[in-house]
Amino acid sequence: VQLVESGGGLVQPGGSLRLSCAASGFTFSRYTMNWYRQAPGKERELVAAIHSAGAVTNYADFVKDRFTISRDNAKNTVYLQMNSLKLEDTAVYYCNAYWALYDYWGQGAQVTVSS
Repeated sequence: VQLVESGGGLVQPGGSLRLSCAASGFTFSRYTMNWYRQAPGKERELVAAIHSAGAVTNYADFVKDRFTISRDNAKNTVYLQMNSLKLEDTAVYYCNAYWALYDYWGQGAQVTVSS
């Protein structure tokens, strides 16, 4: 099982980034896919979730109307489009796959918002 995040980096406040998470080794289409983040000294928190067919999404209040989660089950990939980035969005972003008792994590992608 592998979840590989990409697309992180350094961006100025107000800028945009798109994270991708490529999955392999499991039946991607069965899983709810989540993006979490963890800032230095803080607990990991859920950012966004998308259910298996992609019809249902959920967002943390602090990213609503700025971030969009999507998935392509044909490519086994989940995305997180991040717009209007703020300094407080700086964190390591983790991709997570969850179904029944199965729970997989990626290695994380650093997102730094700085002027």
